[in-house]
Amino acid sequence: MATDASAASEPTGDALGRAMWDYQHDRYGALRYRDGSSAMDGRVEANYFAPRSEWADRRIDQLSTLAEAGGPILDVGCGTGQHVRWFQDRDAEAIGIDVSPRAVATARATGARQVLVGDMFDLPFPADRFRAINCSGTQLGLGGSLAGISSLLDEFARVTTDDAVALVDNYDPRGLDADFFGYRPDPRDGIAHRCFHFEYEPPSDGSSGRAIGASLHFLCCSPDRLREAVGETPWRVARAFEQDDGRFYRALLERTGPDPAP
Repeated sequence: MATDASAASEPTGDALGRAMWDYQHDRYGALRYRDGSSAMDGRVEANYFAPRSEWADRRIDQLSTLAEAGGPILDVGCGTGQHVRWFQDRDAEAIGIDVSPRAVATARATGARQVLVGDMFDLPFPADRFRAINCSGTQLGLGGSLAGISSLLDEFARVTTDDAVALVDNYDPRGLDADFFGYRPDPRDGIAHRCFHFEYEPPSDGSSGRAIGASLHFLCCSPDRLREAVGETPWRVARAFEQDDGRFYRALLERTGPDPAP
């Protein structure tokens, strides 16, 4: 596995990863969310490089629950490694995984010690490896459906112990409307969709050209619909934390049973 962003295996469309890498190295261009003719700023600094002094107290409290679980923590979709470094600084063993080689290279450059390239739908770890999982950035919604979320949570269960906890998040469709970027309605109660891709325009300094990422489809589901998906897995929703705007929430999951049958 390569230790820098020049890996030959790097996806040419890794727009978000390239934006992270360039921002870390003071040559950032412009990252945008794109949905058809609509575009929105990618907010690289706010989403991936915000200093801890700007983190909300509730976010720290929720991360502390994972740090107190007493065992290794897996940070799924670790991005720039901001959570991995936070756990490290509290002497908690944390391993980050991200599908983007540039994101992983950026995380290493910022001081995250254990990060690797990998797919959260097929985690490269043995059974019972972790006591906690952090899955932030609404990545759980990439399951694409309630059944897909259940399958992803089964994969999380495979690599965790029977007493593990997990922190996940999502958007609650009851607080969304057509003004929400990438919004797609759904006739089912408590269900909506979000679709977009990333585009990155590097600075005009001789860097490689514009990058266009793959289309992303997120399932947005209310806490009640999340409980439905979780109910088919070895997890339960122990608590749902609604955030200030009423659209976004985090949920603490606890293991309730053995690993799913292979």
